[in-house]
Amino acid sequence: MSSQALIIAGFGGQGVLTVGKLLTYAGMVAGKEVSWMPSYGPEMRGGTSNCHVMLSNELIGSPVVAPLEATSVIAMNGPSLDKFEEWVAPGGNLFVNSSIIEKKPTRTDINVYYIDANELATQAGSAKAANMVMLGSYLAISKILTEKQILDVFTQVFGEERAKLIPLNDKALQAGRKAAENQ
Repeated sequence: MSSQALIIAGFGGQGVLTVGKLLTYAGMVAGKEVSWMPSYGPEMRGGTSNCHVMLSNELIGSPVVAPLEATSVIAMNGPSLDKFEEWVAPGGNLFVNSSIIEKKPTRTDINVYYIDANELATQAGSAKAANMVMLGSYLAISKILTEKQILDVFTQVFGEERAKLIPLNDKALQAGRKAAENQ
């Protein structure tokens, strides 16, 4: 797909903004037009957090993803599903963190992927990698970027001292990809 309008949403501390940064930076390195617009409450960790990410082969007119224009939404928690399910364009993709979201989406005109992100992240080596599991699922379906492109920019985004986390994040991305492909 040549253009993606993505919303990633969850509680502060779930790595929502981290996923947005990685996608945006990897997209920029890949030569795409990109935008990243974070939004979070004053509570930060534990409060609500979301970001809008645009990746395109063409110029981007606005960094804001409007309702019914998101090609994909990643919902890391229940309040995010409640808020952003209606933002997915018909035929778009909704990625639900089924580890903590019990409610089922009501839309029948979108593709829904239930990803047991917390469990898969724990199996990969750390429950904190649930965001990367969801990113792997998104990459598998959208095909806008590859797992390798994400891992290639990891230290550029987070510094050399975090390079030791690349193998864990690689496992998490692969687990997410496999979960999405098996649905």
